[in-house]
Amino acid sequence: MDLKLFFMAFGMLFLAEMGDKTQLAVFTLVTQYKKPLPIFLGASLALVLVTLIGALFGEVVSRYVPTAYLKLAAGILFVGIGIFVLIEAVPGVLHQLGRG
Repeated sequence: MDLKLFFMAFGMLFLAEMGDKTQLAVFTLVTQYKKPLPIFLGASLALVLVTLIGALFGEVVSRYVPTAYLKLAAGILFVGIGIFVLIEAVPGVLHQLGRG
């Protein structure tokens, strides 16, 4: 095993996910449901599977789709998910403001 590559992947993903949407989603779920263990296990499994998909298909896809298009699609998807989360959050925030 190439330990240098292993630690580089670990370090990059650890830093990229710190404070990212994944961590914020887990934080939000735990504050909402107050059950950290099943949320941790579910999120961990999801991250493992998503990373496996990325590792298995990343090189194949990049042979046929230019990197710029992949980045554009990822950005659009990220913004779309952000808009969805905001739309879902607004009624709860308005409700909380009405109580205060």
